[in-house]
Amino acid sequence: MYEIFLRSFNRIHPRAFDFIQLMRLDRPIGIYLLLWPTLTSLWIAGAGSPALKNIIIFVGGTVLMRSAGCCINDFADRKIDGHVWRTKSRPLASGRIKPKEALITFAILVALSFGLVLLTNTLTIYLAFLAVVLAFIYPFTKRYTYYPQLALGAAYSCGLLLAYAAEAGTLPAHVWLLYIANLLWTIAYDTYYAMADREDDLKIGVKSTAVLFGDADRVINLSLQLSSLFCLWLAGNHFELGVAFKLGLAGALLCYLWEFYITRSREALICFKAFLHNHWAGLSIFVGVVADYLLI
Repeated sequence: MYEIFLRSFNRIHPRAFDFIQLMRLDRPIGIYLLLWPTLTSLWIAGAGSPALKNIIIFVGGTVLMRSAGCCINDFADRKIDGHVWRTKSRPLASGRIKPKEALITFAILVALSFGLVLLTNTLTIYLAFLAVVLAFIYPFTKRYTYYPQLALGAAYSCGLLLAYAAEAGTLPAHVWLLYIANLLWTIAYDTYYAMADREDDLKIGVKSTAVLFGDADRVINLSLQLSSLFCLWLAGNHFELGVAFKLGLAGALLCYLWEFYITRSREALICFKAFLHNHWAGLSIFVGVVADYLLI
C-alpha cells in the first residue's frame, strides 16, 4: 500500500516516482535505522519528556537527511550500481535521472534539513556541519578503504548527538557512549547489507567490511552488536534507566542472535533480510527507554 501511494505521485509528474526511488522513500528501512537511535537520544536528553518542537524537527530531519544521503550515495555509485544485481535498476544507474539532477536534489534536501536545524541552538548547528560533511564523504570511501561501514556509522550516529544537543543544550561525556554504541551497531548491520553484495563487489573491486572480514563476518558482526549493547548498558546506568530499558536491550539481543543464526548459509537474500531485521532491535531499545520514563 505504501509503494502504491508513492507511485500515485506520478499523476502529478511522470518522473515523480523516479525521484522517490532516488531518495529511497519507497524503501524506508534507512529512515527507521536512523530514526530510532535519534529518538532514543532525544528522549534521554529530555528525561522522557522531549519538546514537541524537537520531535518534529528530528523526525523531519531524519527523513530529509536519509534521503539526501541516498542521493549522494547513488551519485557516487552511478557507474557501479549497474553491475550489482540488487541496485542495477536504481534511477541513476538505469539513466532515468541525470547526475546533475541527483546533486541538485541532494543540495535541496540538505538545505531543508539545515533550515530545521536553525530552529534549535548554536551547538546543534555546529554539529550539523559535521554531519553533512560525513554524509557527503561516506559514499566515496568504498573506493579507498575497506571501512565504508565505519564512515556510515560515524555519519548515521551524528543524528543522536544533534538530538541530545538540541534538547539539552549541552553534550556531556556519557552521550558519547550512545554515539559509540550506535557506531558499532551500524557497522554490524551494514556489514550484513554488504554481505548480500559481496560476490558482485569482489568482481568490480568495491571494498567493504564484508570483504575484509571474510569468513569471520558473522562472528565479528555479533561481537560488534554485543559491544554496542554493553555501551548502551553503561550509558543507561549513568542516565539512571531501569528495568524497562534493560528489557529493551534484551529484545535487541534476541534480534542479534536470530540474525546470527539465520545467516549461517551466507545467502545474499538472507543476509539482506538480517540487515532489514536490525530496525526491530533499534525499535526495541527506543521502546524500552520510553517505557522506562513512563514507569518513573
